[in-house]
Amino acid sequence: MPSRTGARLLVDQLLIQGVNHAFTVPGESFLSVLDALYDSREMLKLIINRHESGATFMAEAYAKLTGQPGVAFVTRGPGATNAAIGVHVAYQDSSPLILFVGQVGNNFAEREAFQEIDYRRMFGPMTKWVAQIDRAERVPEFVARAFQVATSGRAGPVVLALPEDMQSMKSEAGDALCHQPVHGAPSDTQIAALRRLLGRAQKPLMILGGFGWTPAACDNVKRFAEANYLPVSCAFRFQDLFDNRHANYVGDVGVGINPKLAQRIKDADLIIAIGPRLGEMTTSGYTLLEAPVPSQALVHVHAGTEELGRVFQAQLMISSGLPQFASRLAMMVPIEEPPWRESLAQARDELQAWQQRPAVYAHGHPDIDLWEVMQILSRAVPADAIIANGAGNFATWAHRFWRYSGFRTQLAPTAGAMGYGLPAAIAAKIAAPERTVVALTGDGDFLMTGQELATAVQYGAAVLIFVFNNQMYGTIRMHQEREFPGREHGTALVNPDFAKLAQAYGAFGATAATTDQFAIALAQALSFMRERRLPALIELVMDSEIITPNATLSAIRATARLQL
Repeated sequence: MPSRTGARLLVDQLLIQGVNHAFTVPGESFLSVLDALYDSREMLKLIINRHESGATFMAEAYAKLTGQPGVAFVTRGPGATNAAIGVHVAYQDSSPLILFVGQVGNNFAEREAFQEIDYRRMFGPMTKWVAQIDRAERVPEFVARAFQVATSGRAGPVVLALPEDMQSMKSEAGDALCHQPVHGAPSDTQIAALRRLLGRAQKPLMILGGFGWTPAACDNVKRFAEANYLPVSCAFRFQDLFDNRHANYVGDVGVGINPKLAQRIKDADLIIAIGPRLGEMTTSGYTLLEAPVPSQALVHVHAGTEELGRVFQAQLMISSGLPQFASRLAMMVPIEEPPWRESLAQARDELQAWQQRPAVYAHGHPDIDLWEVMQILSRAVPADAIIANGAGNFATWAHRFWRYSGFRTQLAPTAGAMGYGLPAAIAAKIAAPERTVVALTGDGDFLMTGQELATAVQYGAAVLIFVFNNQMYGTIRMHQEREFPGREHGTALVNPDFAKLAQAYGAFGATAATTDQFAIALAQALSFMRERRLPALIELVMDSEIITPNATLSAIRATARLQL
């Protein structure tokens, strides 16, 4: 093999692993890698971010959308610490992410040199593997292993540190092969046991979630649900795994769950959970299922064996890749005349009632009617539009009232990270420029990564951005009123003019203080995006009282005071 530097070896391995996009904030600690990337710039597109959190958020969202590992490069010290939020999201969301971090040279190691950090200790609890490549000849081995680890079993992030001197070392090492994700598959015995449990059930219910799905896997699960008249729900922020318009879909199992669906889960005699971790958000604080032994018969299917039995001891635990399991479901002989058949329509009716104009508008309408906003938006964009959001109460309007049409129409952090929505939307538009991409953000949420608007303009990522501006950290204010009514402190915000801010970046910017103004601004924004191929932002001036679809701040405060 020809002699190559560690940096050249690294870039060559990325190409072998199928990487065609990488996200970065440049740093002096990996200059040699940047130089090597220059030679491959036609094959591997480098997206320059304005903050390392934006880089790792984009890489993680890229992984969610494409199913391929997201790749990010950041510099040592501050760059790595800034990037940590995206690594944590990838860990909790089970997304394959490879983060390369520049590191001090081996001759400076263990001296607390400039910006030196031990990344094994720093990232250990939030990754599947952390390592440092000290010698150039081991670059192919480490990179191949990183991709293998990130994509096999329960997917997740890997961090590799790159000492500066290693990047310039030369080696005649040969290339590794492309990674091959390894996943289990259900046995015949497990499939037979599942069918016996289903045959004995009176009130079964499915919960879908997790990473690792494919369009074919979603279609196979749909065929299984249709054949057996099964009600299907989706875990927190995985609503795009089943067409929300389908007759078998009965709602999302997450924050702000439909109380009637929550009761159905509690009353079920069989829960078939395919893919979700069954964490705090999906189980309503571990209340929908009893721990450690649920009262319902539980079938838990997950790619990671370490997740099975972690909290809930299922009657049937299956370690399997989701496509492998779904293909077996599609071949299963249906249950004849299932006793729950009639209840499916009732569960569907309960969802549709839950999605009507919410209770918070029972005594009048504010200037901005967010329920109507969702209806107007759904009529204006294609059914396969990608909806990305960060964290905050504003997201509940999409979770409850948007009808996700199917696979990869939702990008959202189950880890609850603020600032995710805008970078995720930009990454989605870069990866799938033919798709319509919408970012839903709160005012506090947007300003955590709003500088990535510059990235969107730079790369012509024409995303549609909504900023729900209620001039506060709304979720925290809501919890404050519940726990300490009337004692607001530390949650009020003074915001810029978001429309003018967007215009300063070169994007379209408009402000809507009424629903009618929103409809006009939306038409203008979509026209701008078509003509200019640049992002557009609409600020929604919110009534701060409308904190959730179910309650106002005043009502929450009054209820809390009565309970004191």
